[in-house]
Amino acid sequence: MGLLNNLLDNFKNAEFTVAPNKKLKTISADFKKSFNLSLIFYKGAQIADGELTLAALNKKTTKDVNSKADGLKIKASMKVGAAEKLFDTNFGVTVQIKDAKGTKLVPNEITIGQAARGEY
Repeated sequence: MGLLNNLLDNFKNAEFTVAPNKKLKTISADFKKSFNLSLIFYKGAQIADGELTLAALNKKTTKDVNSKADGLKIKASMKVGAAEKLFDTNFGVTVQIKDAKGTKLVPNEITIGQAARGEY
């Protein structure tokens, strides 16, 4: 069943798009709706305030946040580590993907679809 699920992840409509002008809490809520996983934004080593936008986060961190970057798309077939790296590459933002409750880190080597199904 795992192979079939992985194949289906490539064709799922669940796709997550990030617009840089949204608040972090809205981006996280949209991610949870799409994949039933938590997306946590960081400001340095601390969790960022959800009320901030990517542009506002730029003023609060030593890392350069690119709030003018085009949005990015994440699909269920992507590896967790690749999705987290996309946030860093496109926006200069550190994120972690966690389980639905936001308590357990999801391994970078599995796909977002596998993580959403709890296959780890």
